[in-house]
Amino acid sequence: MIDDQAEGIVDATGFESSYVSRYFRWKKARRKKALHKSWPKLTVLCHRRSHLWAAARVGRGPSNDSPDFAPVVLDADSLAHWECILADAAYDSETNHALCRTTLGIPCTVIPVQSRGSRKWPKTRYRREMKLHFRDDLFGQRWQVESSFSRHKRRLGSYLRARTDAAKEHECYMRVLTHNLMILAEAA
Repeated sequence: MIDDQAEGIVDATGFESSYVSRYFRWKKARRKKALHKSWPKLTVLCHRRSHLWAAARVGRGPSNDSPDFAPVVLDADSLAHWECILADAAYDSETNHALCRTTLGIPCTVIPVQSRGSRKWPKTRYRREMKLHFRDDLFGQRWQVESSFSRHKRRLGSYLRARTDAAKEHECYMRVLTHNLMILAEAA
C-alpha cells in the first residue's frame, strides 16, 4: 500500500482525556479557578496517498512537537523508503532536516523556517535551503494528515476511555492500529 516514492507527513493531534465536553470542564474550572491542562498527544507519520499512519508516538500535551519528530521518522524509515517528508513549522530545526537528509538519505524535506521573531537569515545549511527553495506545492499537501485525523476522530471519537496515563498510551496505539485496519479494509 505504501509506494516506492512515498511522501510522508509528520504532525500531532490531541485527544480528550474524558468524554465530558470542553465547555462543561471550562465552566466548572471557572468556578474552581483551575483548568485541566494536559491531554494525550499522538504524533504520526502519515503516508500522503493512502493516509496510513506508518509510525506513531504518544506523549502529553501541550508540549513542543519537535522532539517527537526523530523517533517517528526513524520508525517509519524501517517500513519504507521515503522520498519526501513534510511537516509544519513546529518541527523546524537543523537536526530534523539533517536526520532526514544526511542520516536517512531522504532527498527532500519541506519544513518551513520558523523565524522565532528574528528577521535574520538562517545560518545553517538545510534551514537556509528551505528559505531559498521552499516547495509550496508540496507543503500544500499537509492537509492530508489533518484529513486523516479528522476522519479518525469522526469515526472513533476524540476522547479516550482509559483512565490512567499508561492505559491512555496503550489506547492511543490501539487507535493507530484500528485506523490502519480501517484504511486497509476500505482499500480491499
